[in-house]
Amino acid sequence: MFPKWFDNWNRDNPTNIFGPAIAVGIAGSAVFVAAMIVAWGQPFATDQMQTGPRGTGMHVSEFVSDLAVYPDVDGFVTSEPVVPTGGETLAGEAIEGVPPTLANVTVENYERLLTAMRSWTGIPDLLEPGNDSYQTQVAYTMIEMTQNINQNWGAHVQANATVGVTCYTCHRGQPVPNNVWFNTRGMDEDGWIGVNANARGWPAIQNRVTMVSNFTSLPSDYLQHYLLLNDEGFYNPIAVHDLASRVENLPGDPLIQQAERTYAFMNYIANSLGVNCVFCHNSRAFYDPAQVTPQWATASLGIIMVQEQLEQYILPLQDVLPAERLGPLYADVPKLACRTCHQGEQQPLNGLNVITNWPELAVLDGMPDYSDFE
Repeated sequence: MFPKWFDNWNRDNPTNIFGPAIAVGIAGSAVFVAAMIVAWGQPFATDQMQTGPRGTGMHVSEFVSDLAVYPDVDGFVTSEPVVPTGGETLAGEAIEGVPPTLANVTVENYERLLTAMRSWTGIPDLLEPGNDSYQTQVAYTMIEMTQNINQNWGAHVQANATVGVTCYTCHRGQPVPNNVWFNTRGMDEDGWIGVNANARGWPAIQNRVTMVSNFTSLPSDYLQHYLLLNDEGFYNPIAVHDLASRVENLPGDPLIQQAERTYAFMNYIANSLGVNCVFCHNSRAFYDPAQVTPQWATASLGIIMVQEQLEQYILPLQDVLPAERLGPLYADVPKLACRTCHQGEQQPLNGLNVITNWPELAVLDGMPDYSDFE
């Protein structure tokens, strides 16, 4: 009646009745749970967003129980604007040290915004009248950058819904945002030097399992390689595909190092957004732009947006920041990229709308639009 192993166990262990009972219980429980899942479905319902053609399995799953979770949103300070009715005093006329791009904001809305910005950045004396520290110049630049992103990069930051960005998107209540990055390699008279000070050449920038390399052996210099201008004054292309098999490597053809850098960059983007390759690509034809998902275009715009913000706003702060704010290897300015805003989520702050109450940060050229509050 019983399996042979069961009878043998009882014969060899006549006083131990618990061992086989536990084994049978565990096995039976596993079979019961499996049967329940097959019959009624897994207990944690999921929601799926299709990212490719039907039948290809290109989708991203999210547990429904996680969809309403907004990490760190409890710290996001917001309030509705005071709608101008005409004749109000402007901040640029009444307050010392108002950033030029906020000079036409009313005093009430400027003070309201300043209170929020001090909470968003964790800097209690931010833009305090008479404060001419480096933080003031940085704040001027960051406000203009935020306005530029909201006004000119809506195809990225408003791709699926009204979301926008504010100081809090990156700072999350800290003076220095998490997930900024610094240069990890440079050039000396002997060639490349990088995070591995004992190596020269290509090994100097890979095989270092660090956060920069996303704990892989991939190159650690991919962000500066693709997001900063090269020595010729243009951006390195992200393209390494060759459909021919074992072709002869001709001048200008991609090298294995470029493939490794590309993979490192794609790995960074996937980790930054908490997604995988098929969020943007069709896995059967990575090389074909005609078969990508709509998210590919949004991500591509994001890369170009980051390149512009770095060149126009971030890199010029090199001579503004004090030494303690600069990078550990090359004393370079802290730089932003995808993870600085997204921090592991497809949309920053899980898609929380952070801009509607702050029309002062939604426009770079022109007057804030308060029509939604009239």
